[in-house]
Amino acid sequence: MITASKIIGNLSSPTNADRRLIEKAYEYSQKAHEGHKRYSGEPYMTHVASVAYMLAQMGMGPRTIAAGLLHDTIEDTDVSSEDIRNEFGEEVLFLVEGVTKLSSVRYYGSDRHNESLRKLFVATSQDIRVLIVKLVDRLHNMQTLEYVPEEKQLRIARETLEIHVPVAHRLGMGRIRKELEDLAFPYVYPEEHKKVCDMLEQSTSKSKDFLEKERKNLQKKLADSGLTDFQTSYRVKGLYSLFHKLKRKEWNIDTVYDLLAMRIVVQSVEDCYRAMGIVHNLWRPMPQRMKDYINLPKPNGYQSIHTTVITGSGTILEIQIRTEKMHHEAEYGVASHIIYKEDSISGAAGGGSWFANLVPTLFRPFAWRSQQEHINKEDLDDTKDVHPSQKIPHWIQQIGSMYTHEKASGEEFVEDMRKDFFSNRIFVFTPNGDVVDLPVAATPIDFAYAIHSEVGNHIAAAKVNNKMVQLDTELHNGDIVQIDTKKNAHPTPKWLPIAKTSLAKRRIRSALSEKDQT
Repeated sequence: MITASKIIGNLSSPTNADRRLIEKAYEYSQKAHEGHKRYSGEPYMTHVASVAYMLAQMGMGPRTIAAGLLHDTIEDTDVSSEDIRNEFGEEVLFLVEGVTKLSSVRYYGSDRHNESLRKLFVATSQDIRVLIVKLVDRLHNMQTLEYVPEEKQLRIARETLEIHVPVAHRLGMGRIRKELEDLAFPYVYPEEHKKVCDMLEQSTSKSKDFLEKERKNLQKKLADSGLTDFQTSYRVKGLYSLFHKLKRKEWNIDTVYDLLAMRIVVQSVEDCYRAMGIVHNLWRPMPQRMKDYINLPKPNGYQSIHTTVITGSGTILEIQIRTEKMHHEAEYGVASHIIYKEDSISGAAGGGSWFANLVPTLFRPFAWRSQQEHINKEDLDDTKDVHPSQKIPHWIQQIGSMYTHEKASGEEFVEDMRKDFFSNRIFVFTPNGDVVDLPVAATPIDFAYAIHSEVGNHIAAAKVNNKMVQLDTELHNGDIVQIDTKKNAHPTPKWLPIAKTSLAKRRIRSALSEKDQT
C-alpha cells in the first residue's frame, strides 16, 4: 500500500506543516476506513492513498492532497462534517464536501447522467480543486473497474466517457483524459475495442523497434545541430482516440497519419522552432500537415508544434515539439496552474493564494472596456467580488452561475453542454487582445453575451476585423470582434435563432420577458 511518506515524497520542498497535515489526514482516513474492503478485496485505504499519491504527482498542494485522503470519509464512514472541520479546518472540509456531493447522486439512466453533470459544474465553479480530486478519484476507480460487479461496469464506464472525459479534455488534462478513455473503451464498445486492437496489432507489430531506431537518429541530429538540452519520446496512438479517427476515415488505418508519434521537449519557444527546422531537414515534411499551436493554442490551452513527416523508410510520423512548461500543461491542464504550495495550515480558509495565474489569455476573466458612458466598467466585471487568487476558467464560471440560479430540465442542461462546452471551439479576440472561447458557428451576439449580459442586451453594431458586419455573421478562429453598444438598443425575437450558445439564448429570453412585463 502507498504510505504517507511516499505521498509526501512527491511534494516540492514540503514544510514540516505540510508533512504533518498529510500524515494526520492519512492516519485519520486509515482509522475511519478500518475494516472496509474494496471489490478487489484490498483494504479501502488503498484507494484513497492512491488518489492522494496521484494528486501529489500532479503537483497539488497539501490541503488538496489531504482532501484526497479524506474524500470518502463523510459518505462511507461515521465521520461527520463537523469532525473534518474540527480536525482539518474549513478549507479541507469545503473540498471534501464538494467531492462528497458529486458522489451522492443516485439517479439512474439519463437523469443520473444529467444531475451528475450539473452538480459537477456547480461545485467546480466554486473551487476547481473539487473537480481535480473528483477526476483523480474516477481515474483510480476506472483502473480497478475489473473488480466491480459486471452489472455496474457498463454504467460507470459510460458515465466516464460522457462526463469525466469531456471535462478533462476541456480543462486540458491530456494524461487523465487519455487514460480514462482507454480504460472505459472496452466496457462501452467491446466489439469495436477488439476490432481496433486487431488493426493496431497488424499495423504496428514492429513499430517499437522502428521508433527506437528513429528516436536515436533524431537525437543525434539534434545534438549535432547544437541542441543539447532536450528530451525525446515516442508513442503509438491511444485506442479510443484511434477508434474515433478510424470512424471518420472509413476504417482505413493507412490514412491515420498520427498513428505513430515522436515528441521533442526543449527549453524555450525559440528551440521549438529550431527543432522543427532540424526535423524537416532530417525527414521530408508532408504538405499542409504543420500546425502551430504555440502561436494559436487550442481552446483548452494546449500548446505545441505538430508536423507530419515521411521517414527514409516511407513510414509516416507525427512530430510534436514543445517546451517543458507546455508539456506539463498538456499533461495536467488547468491543474498545472494551481500553486504547488498552498498557504500555511494555520491560515484562514480562502484567505491566501490558492491559484497561480492561469494561462494568461485563455483563462483570465474578461476585462471589457466599454466606450459607452452609460455602462459602468465595474458593472461589466463578473469577477469583481472574486478574490484574485480564485481564478477559474470562465466557461466553468458561466455554467456554475447559470445552473445555480436558473432552472433547466435535465435534457436542456445536457444539450446545452454538448452545444456550448463540449463542441468544437474557436478563439476570437476583443480589441484589447482578450481571448473569447466560443463554439463553432457562434455569432457576434454570442460573443457579446459571453463578455457580459449588459453588453449583449445593448448591442447596436458589430465589427469583425475592423469591418461592419451583420449580427448573424458566423465568427471564425482568430477574428477580432468589437461590439458597439447603445443604451436604447435591446434584444428582439429575431436574435434567438441567430444566437448559438445557450447562454445568449437564455439572456435574450430573459430580456424579452422583462420587456413584455413592462
